[in-house]
Amino acid sequence: MTEPTLDDFAFKTRDKLRYGDTDRLGHVNNAVFSTFFETGRVELLHVGEAPPPPGTAFVLARITIDFRREVNWPGEVVIGTGVERIGTSSIRLRQALFQNERLCASAETVIVLMDEATRKSTPLPQETRERLSALAIGTAGEAGG
Repeated sequence: MTEPTLDDFAFKTRDKLRYGDTDRLGHVNNAVFSTFFETGRVELLHVGEAPPPPGTAFVLARITIDFRREVNWPGEVVIGTGVERIGTSSIRLRQALFQNERLCASAETVIVLMDEATRKSTPLPQETRERLSALAIGTAGEAGG
C-alpha cells in the first residue's frame, strides 16, 4: 500500500499538542496517538457527517496503529479520516496523522453500530450508509474542518 497523503481524506480535523503529551524522550508519547485518532473518529461519526441513529452507538471493535515518525511539541497535528469499507453493521476507517504535512502514523479501525437496548450489533441504516459512502477514501473535497 502506498503511503497516505492528507489529500486522500475527505474529512480532516486538527488537534493542538499539549506539553503533557510528551514523554521523557521529548516527543509525544505513543499512547497519545490513539487519542488523536479518537478525535478524528468522534468528530466524523458523532459531531460531523454521519452521527449514529437514535438508540444506537458506534463502538470501537479494533484499532491498529503503524508509527512512522515522531511527533514533537509544540504545534498541532492534522488527522485525516476516511471510510474504507462499509459492512452490514460495521465500518472500517483508515486514518493518518500528519505534523507539518509529514505522515507520522496511520491507523485502521473497525467501528460497529450497537443497539443501546440490546447491547448487540445492529445493521447500518441506508441513510447512514449513504452518508458514510460520501466519506470514502479518495473522495474529492473536504467534508470536515
